[in-house]
Amino acid sequence: MGTGQFAVPSLKILLSRGDNIVGVFTQPDRPQGRGLKLRISPIKALALENQLLIFQPENVNQEESIGVIERLSPELIVVAAFGQIISPRILAIPKFGAINVHASLLPKYRGAAPINWAIIRGERESGVTTILMDKGLDSGDILLQKKVEIFPEENAGELHDRLALLGAEVLEETIERLTHGALVPKKQNESEASYAPTLKKENGIIDWEKPGEEVYNHIRGMNPWPGAFTFLHGKIFKIHKAKRIDNGFETESRPGKVVNTSAEGIVVATGRGLILLTEVQLENHKRMPAKLFLQGHSIPSGTQLGKE
Repeated sequence: MGTGQFAVPSLKILLSRGDNIVGVFTQPDRPQGRGLKLRISPIKALALENQLLIFQPENVNQEESIGVIERLSPELIVVAAFGQIISPRILAIPKFGAINVHASLLPKYRGAAPINWAIIRGERESGVTTILMDKGLDSGDILLQKKVEIFPEENAGELHDRLALLGAEVLEETIERLTHGALVPKKQNESEASYAPTLKKENGIIDWEKPGEEVYNHIRGMNPWPGAFTFLHGKIFKIHKAKRIDNGFETESRPGKVVNTSAEGIVVATGRGLILLTEVQLENHKRMPAKLFLQGHSIPSGTQLGKE
C-alpha cells in the first residue's frame, strides 16, 4: 500500500527479494498540472511495469476493499506513503500484521509531512522508523529505527530522496527479522510525540519577522513543495534557495527589507540578522539564480518584501 515517490524504493526492494506480492493498493489517478490531466502515482507506474495486480479505492476501508484484501489473504501488509488511514479490520487480516515505513524518528513527527517539518523546525537529524501499525496515527510499536544527519544546506526534497532509499533498507531488515521472530516491538513514548501536519500552499509564505535561521530553515523545508514565497511589488516572489549570513551584527532594517544586492544575490533583513536569496522566481517568470534575475529587474536597497 503506497502512492508517493517515497514508497518506490520499498516496493523495489520487495520485488528484488522475490516476495510474492499479491496486490498493490494505491490512490486513484488524480488530475495534476495546468491541464489537469490524470496522472498515475509513482507506485502504480512501478506496479504496471512489473505486471502486479493493482487496486485504487477511494477509501480502502470500504466493505468492497476489505473483501478484496481478505480474498488476497496476505501474510504481511507493507505501507509507505499511502495517503489513507487503514482500519483495524484490515490490520487484523495478515498473519504478521502491517508494517509502516515512516520518514521520521518516531514518536517525533507523526503525520503526513515529517521530512518538511523536521527541517522547518531546525532538527539536526532525521531517519526512518518501521512500526507495527495500530489504529492510531503513526503510533504503533517500533520495530526498527535508523538515524541520519540532516545536512546544513539540505532541502526537504533532497532529504526525502535519501530517506526513501534508507526506508527500503530498513524495511528489508524489518521483514527478515520480524518473520523469523527476531524482533521485539517496542512501545512509543507518548510524552515525546510530536506532529507533522499536511502542508498547504499557504504554509509557504515567509514570515520575515522571524530570526534569519528560522527563515532559512523554512525555505529549505518548503522546497520543492509547496515552495517558500513572499511578495515583490504585489506579485508572488518564490524563494527556491537562500544562504545564511553570519555577519556578527544586528541590522536595524525592517524585517523583509532589501539591504543590498550583489553578484551573489539579494540580501534581506529578518527579525534577527540577514539572509541571502540566491535562487528566485517572480510570478509568471522562470526560476533563475538571483544574479540573473537582478540583470532584468531593479530591486533598490530599501525595497520591502511582503504583503504590503
